Amino acid sequence: MRVYEIRTLTADQLAEHVASFATLLQDSVDGGASVGFVPPLAGSASRAYWDGVRSTLLGGNRILLAAVEGGEVLGSVQLDLPTMPNAGHRAEVMKLMVRRSARRRGIGRALMLALEDAARRAGRSLLVLDTRVGDSAEQLYLGLGYTRAGVIPRYALSAAGTLEPTVYMYRWLEQ
Repeated sequence: MRVYEIRTLTADQLAEHVASFATLLQDSVDGGASVGFVPPLAGSASRAYWDGVRSTLLGGNRILLAAVEGGEVLGSVQLDLPTMPNAGHRAEVMKLMVRRSARRRGIGRALMLALEDAARRAGRSLLVLDTRVGDSAEQLYLGLGYTRAGVIPRYALSAAGTLEPTVYMYRWLEQ
């Protein structure tokens, strides 16, 4: 039985829960998630990241979804909405994260399905994303119907200090 709920958050709601979001990001990075940071991630760096997300939300070019249970953020994902005239049909999936203690409950999948609904409401029909090759997220995306577009070797620095390949993926949404 699912007890968490998926919410779309405003910039003000993010600010109210910034400590929980900072914990989520730190836990994800410490757990080896490929979300742009390497461990150890300082709390100040985590909060600074979320301050930047808040600014982007205020600009109206980002959608933030969160899985919330008992006032705690268990997971989140973002949808970046390009504003260039030739990009009004697409959006980028960013930073899917689920706390290690909450994994294997379908939260990542639920966040992605809600994100696809949000993309449709925003008039977007093409989603793009990237993730580390071989990561569990890659399997989740493939299971949701994403297609591999290509791999870039030695793209991202890992926690172990090695350069690892990244796979770019896309998904066309039914309108």
